[in-house]
Amino acid sequence: MINIKTAVRLLKIQQVLLRYGLDEYVFGLHLFRPLRFLSYLSPSYWMGRRKGPRGERIRKALEDLGPIFVKFGQILSTRQDLLPADIGEELSKLQDNVPPFADGLARQIIEESLEQSIEEVFAEFSASPLASASVAQVHTAKLNNGDDVVVKVLRPGIEKVIDADVAVLYTLAGLATKYWGEAKRLHPVEVVQEFDHTIHDELDLVREAANASQLRRNFEGSEQLYVPDVYWDYTRQKVMVMERIYGTPIGRIDELKAKGVDLQLLAERGVEIFFAQVFRDNFFHADMHPGNIFASDDAQYLAVDFGIMGSVTVADQRYLAENFLAFFQRDYFRVAQLHIESGWVPKHTRIDEFESAIRAVCEPIFEKPLKEISYGHLLLRLFQTARRFDMEVQPQLVLLQKTLLNIEGLGRQLYPDLDLWQTAKPYLEEWYKNRIGPKATFNRLKEHLPIMAEKLPELPEMMYQVLSDAAKGELELKWKSKQLDEIKQQMARNHRRNILAISGGSLLISAAVILALDGFSPLMLGDAPVATWGLAGIAGLFLLKALSTD
Repeated sequence: MINIKTAVRLLKIQQVLLRYGLDEYVFGLHLFRPLRFLSYLSPSYWMGRRKGPRGERIRKALEDLGPIFVKFGQILSTRQDLLPADIGEELSKLQDNVPPFADGLARQIIEESLEQSIEEVFAEFSASPLASASVAQVHTAKLNNGDDVVVKVLRPGIEKVIDADVAVLYTLAGLATKYWGEAKRLHPVEVVQEFDHTIHDELDLVREAANASQLRRNFEGSEQLYVPDVYWDYTRQKVMVMERIYGTPIGRIDELKAKGVDLQLLAERGVEIFFAQVFRDNFFHADMHPGNIFASDDAQYLAVDFGIMGSVTVADQRYLAENFLAFFQRDYFRVAQLHIESGWVPKHTRIDEFESAIRAVCEPIFEKPLKEISYGHLLLRLFQTARRFDMEVQPQLVLLQKTLLNIEGLGRQLYPDLDLWQTAKPYLEEWYKNRIGPKATFNRLKEHLPIMAEKLPELPEMMYQVLSDAAKGELELKWKSKQLDEIKQQMARNHRRNILAISGGSLLISAAVILALDGFSPLMLGDAPVATWGLAGIAGLFLLKALSTD
């Protein structure tokens, strides 16, 4: 049941769709096809408001709907399996530019959170924000000890806005699940759940500060990436104070060139940072768009905004690494095999056909500089190919895909001749050697050696007990598995059905026998035989009805 707030928001969405002439797509949905004639009542149909490419109109509509839809569009732009190429490309242009909120509100939130006045905490504080985004805005300041800092302040009332819009997204995802044939494979509800989790994490600046501290430790002393320090004494759920960094925004290529920054080194380090975060640390900055990345004069990355961080399971990490390595080695059979083993495509998939399809997509792109290929287009073609084989979308990998596409975009801007594959390959080979190869086996054995040594004296006694029980015929084997549990449940259901069938059939036969022996007349309803027949027959019918619904 849709609540009133969600219904009102849906009406607002409809108004925006009409403004940009997108009602044609609404009435194109299976759910609304019977009402397609209503499109003739739309002002956009008669007033010619369908101007501009559809991707551009969709992007502008999302911008008008507000920051939450902008963020969702940004994430959706990485899901090329859900979108036509023109729409995906246009959504990638979505920018998180939001007007700042009143200076007085920022001051009030800071003072309430820190329980001190601005003057007590800061020697200097800029009332006008340095930057403003959908969830928070940033002010510059100087602490009393002279340190230059930035103060991040959560937008007032943003929680209610997010909750309302996420509820709308769940409603739309539910409708898609019910009426869209592709929903089973593409998991729209799970995609919204992933977004819900991500956006709500951004509402706790203590969590973001903890993310920054962890990433700073992971790259302590690194020449590749610098993460500013957190001032924990002045950090709360709605306020965070961090070291201020100074660098050139990564998107200003001309400024970087004028300063003599090594763009090739910068591009290569971007790829290295990504793969180090994913495969070395399993903790990666998942919002690496140009607005959040700066560069120093010696080609070191300077990162800000740690609200969205990502990680993958150990199993997914392994499959991803092996997939990348198999791609680099052009072992398409292994790529197909890994997709089946991981459950990303159904077990019944013909591996030779899947291998052939992957080869047709990937073979043309190798040994080309990045300027001649697009990883985004490669993903699109892979998704389109995988669709033929019922490949299910993995919602937990959304942030990883988004980050990798951001890295590609940065690389193309900085150094178009960058070879993404050759830059990443050493990191993956090192990961494989440390996690799966002989060295990894030896390290795990060495790690568990103290525990094994501790248990070793107990082994003879345990072996004696097992052999003794076996000799006496008292050895018991306990085996628990999902398959066996399912078989037991099915056997229990069959046993219950058999009893119901036998009981119901017996009662009906008994009723028939009573009726045959005593005769039947409508005038004999008060007699005991008829009452007995009636009870037996009704009971039998109830049991057989229960059997049909079991």
